[in-house]
Amino acid sequence: MTWQSTLTWQNAQKRAKILQKIRQFFAERNVVEVETPALSQSTVTDVYLDAISCKYDFLADSPADHSTELFLQTSPEFHMKRLLASGYGCIYSIAKAFRHEEAGRFHNPEFTMLEWYRIGFDQFDLMSEVAELLQVVLGGNKALFSSYQDIFMQKVSIDPLTASFSELAEVLNKYDKSADWLIDMNDADLLLQFIFTEIIEPTIGLDQPQFIYDFPIAQASLAKRSTDDPRVAQRFECYYRGIELVNGFNELTDANEQQVRFEEDNAKRAVQGLPVKSIDKNFIDALTHGLPQCSGVALGIDRLVMLAIDVKNISEVQSFSIERA
Repeated sequence: MTWQSTLTWQNAQKRAKILQKIRQFFAERNVVEVETPALSQSTVTDVYLDAISCKYDFLADSPADHSTELFLQTSPEFHMKRLLASGYGCIYSIAKAFRHEEAGRFHNPEFTMLEWYRIGFDQFDLMSEVAELLQVVLGGNKALFSSYQDIFMQKVSIDPLTASFSELAEVLNKYDKSADWLIDMNDADLLLQFIFTEIIEPTIGLDQPQFIYDFPIAQASLAKRSTDDPRVAQRFECYYRGIELVNGFNELTDANEQQVRFEEDNAKRAVQGLPVKSIDKNFIDALTHGLPQCSGVALGIDRLVMLAIDVKNISEVQSFSIERA
């Protein structure tokens, strides 16, 4: 019976209570809820994200015989930063996000994202606040914090900031994770990401949330470069019980550097045979006008609810999975 919901009435009530807790958490901290467009005239350049697009005929500057391509947002990030540049204070959003990727146990192409921005916070301030929210919703043990460099040295005995391509390939061979297509790409950063995802990620955050911070600069196109180590950027992620929950940044505010980062993304896209994406001019203009120093984070609501009510598939916390939508 594919017309029926994949979310039971009992779990729907539990989900609603979690959302109430989240909104109360931010109300107590004077962080204001905002809404952003689901449709945008631009999208991300990220090599590993693809947006879902549609056609629209009625923009003022659309040619009579040509539709304009619009994109469903992969996150509310660019619009929220434009709000901050417009003079908004600390804000959060609970919004639908869309990504053109395969559905699975932890993935649905349409999902709910919590994203928030804290003016004056650095990445460590925001990690602490994320940990507080996880305590409110999930309870349990307090979080662990490890740098990207330290977790590589601890788990696979290699320094990710100095390792050569051949040394990274040896790690993949050691764990029987190598593949011809990976080696043929000749991209050390791709090997780092594959090692982290396939070898390290399954071993972290098993009994308590674990934050990983200071990712290589090539993996953080929207984050500030670290003042302590220019090889890394002030980006963090959080993992718990086999699920990636959180992705956050001390936000890059320099418009010129952001333009360069987006161009580097597109260069990687071209090398990998992927479509090159137009850079979001409105976003760059907002940074040029001035984005206050802030840190921001995105948290997958559906995954958080999965952990809170102890279910195994994302479809169990969404009213209708893509197969029943």
